[in-house]
Amino acid sequence: MRAKQGNKAWNEIKTNDSWAIFKIMGEFVKGYEKLSQIGPCVSIFGSARTKPDHKYYKLTEKIAQKIVDHGYGVITGGGPGIMEAGNKGAHLGGGTSVGLNIDLPFEQHDNPYIDRDKSLDFDYFFVRKVMFVKYSQGFVVMPGGFGTLDELFEAITLIQTNKIDKFPIILVGRDFWEGLIGWVRTTLLDSFQNISDGDIDLLHVVDTEDEVIDILDKFYGEYNLSPNF
Repeated sequence: MRAKQGNKAWNEIKTNDSWAIFKIMGEFVKGYEKLSQIGPCVSIFGSARTKPDHKYYKLTEKIAQKIVDHGYGVITGGGPGIMEAGNKGAHLGGGTSVGLNIDLPFEQHDNPYIDRDKSLDFDYFFVRKVMFVKYSQGFVVMPGGFGTLDELFEAITLIQTNKIDKFPIILVGRDFWEGLIGWVRTTLLDSFQNISDGDIDLLHVVDTEDEVIDILDKFYGEYNLSPNF
């Protein structure tokens, strides 16, 4: 009896998995159709828990506004905290402000600074991450938690393994990132040789909005790409 019940439950799981494929396909199609129209953009990542009075919220807002002033669009995860600051700066600067939201049981909700026609909602993290990578020509990574680190190392891995073209990954906040970069250099590279010498050069650590723009402009100039002017 238990075996029959177990087989029935397993068959239901397999059926649900099969139907989930169509939902996943739908998220990819919707994302591709909408984001293919936005032009060159920079993704900004960081903690959803960062408050509006925090120095990194204010710095993110300045960075995003300067990014759109230079003709680039801004993509964020669409939620509160650093994401809200990124969309707010883009909105105040009159530039493209994209939000890729994810359905979560806490923390995540749409912020009010996303362009109305450039807001997408996702159920699947992996689909959302594909959109970030496919439609961004640069990553600006502010201080954050596990989700931010996941997005950061996903991008590094894809570039390191030549699965995507190289683009700048800019870590903002030396006081936050230097410990991690030091561990990567001394442990992953020097002690264990688990990465190559050039892999660490994929990361730029800065403190100001001007440094962010300098790196992005150099990248665009080197590869003869044009922003959204």
